[in-house]
Amino acid sequence: MISNVIKSMRPKQWYKNLVLFIGVLFSSNMLNLTFLVDSGLAFLVFCLLSGSIYLINDILDIEKDKNHPKKRKRPVPSGTLKVSHAIFFIVLFLTISFTVAYWVNQYFFLITLFFIILLLSYSLWFKNIIIADILIISSGFVIRAVAGALAISVFVSPWLIICAFLLALFLALGKRRHELIILGDEAKNHRIILEGYSTQMLDQMITITTSSLIMSYSLYTFFVGNIYMMITIPFAFYGLFKYLFLVHSKNLGGEPELIFKDKGMILSMILWVMIVFIVIYVDKIRGIF
Repeated sequence: MISNVIKSMRPKQWYKNLVLFIGVLFSSNMLNLTFLVDSGLAFLVFCLLSGSIYLINDILDIEKDKNHPKKRKRPVPSGTLKVSHAIFFIVLFLTISFTVAYWVNQYFFLITLFFIILLLSYSLWFKNIIIADILIISSGFVIRAVAGALAISVFVSPWLIICAFLLALFLALGKRRHELIILGDEAKNHRIILEGYSTQMLDQMITITTSSLIMSYSLYTFFVGNIYMMITIPFAFYGLFKYLFLVHSKNLGGEPELIFKDKGMILSMILWVMIVFIVIYVDKIRGIF
């Protein structure tokens, strides 16, 4: 039963919560053990919250998922995990999450409440409203970024927050495009909202979002106060363009986590993180040695 619960919580999707480390990384506190521990706790809280929402979604969409070629194999729709057991673990995980969040600090606790309310509102209403659905999903990444900063009481550049929103919007549009192509005429039976989208419309929205993301990240590196941050621009752009290539040539937009299987994407992400770390922490590293 435990393995089925963990599977239903989609641990492969938890990489999205790494956005919470933006605060500790870009505030030059990555070498501060106290801040790092608090950021780690914030990450664990949001993993439990995300997992709980996935369990809730499986319960709400159980009948639809039974008719889906892949989703019907999930523990809840397949019947290997009883609904009553799923509800028990939802309550347990939410209780643990809010308790730990309040222990971190009150502001972090409040934003975790807002996060869970936002995701629940998406599951119940906004997922069936065109455009609003992808905006709510993207807003979840903004909340993650802000939550990471609140967990350690630091300031994060608004430009960085905008970048988090645009990147999430970019991924959400890619996923909708993937669903339209894969499901074809059956798309609306999978998600009612897909009836309102078209690949041409989504391609135009992806183009606008990509351009906005490129400009926003560039402006962030210009105004952050460290001229060497501009060195990271080519690596960030390569990762963005390589993902676009994978979306169009290999149709991987439905599962963004598959980018971790592409050597080019992995290399660009590692180099980007390394350069950001060196640029931000070079003075502190010199002080240590």
